[in-house]
Amino acid sequence: MMKMKVQGLMFDQKNAMAVVVLVDEEEKRSLPIWIGIFEAQAILLGLQGVQTPRPLTHDLLASVIRNMGGELDRVVITQVVDNTFYALLYLKVGDKEITIDARPSDGIALSLRMGAPVYISEEVRSSTTVAMGEIDDKEIEEFGQFLEKLKPDDLKKYLGYEK
Repeated sequence: MMKMKVQGLMFDQKNAMAVVVLVDEEEKRSLPIWIGIFEAQAILLGLQGVQTPRPLTHDLLASVIRNMGGELDRVVITQVVDNTFYALLYLKVGDKEITIDARPSDGIALSLRMGAPVYISEEVRSSTTVAMGEIDDKEIEEFGQFLEKLKPDDLKKYLGYEK
């Protein structure tokens, strides 16, 4: 397994989707994962440590895990099937380890709130990572600014519901 961290977010205008970019600890390999706008917003809030007036879904889940005496030990992006990434959450509750199926974007958003590391399996590393320098840092920064200004009504435009 390879430990990863969130480098940032980008917007793929062609597909009207967000991309979360993970990098290894040595910043030699990166892993772009296409995700939805709402998931990108949840990741951005976690990256920035923003506290919302009411808990959002990932905040709620983190609170439930903590209040049940558990902790998120790690998130592992395990495989890619037909261009869809799969992940597992590894929770520790007392002396038990519980494994839960999750979307990588949800796992990443939760890991940012709970301080848990994110890993990728050897299968994911060998089949989907790219050498650093193939992803433009300027695009990552611009997408972060885009998400900060995003309003719910704007989604209709970006998702093609409004012309």
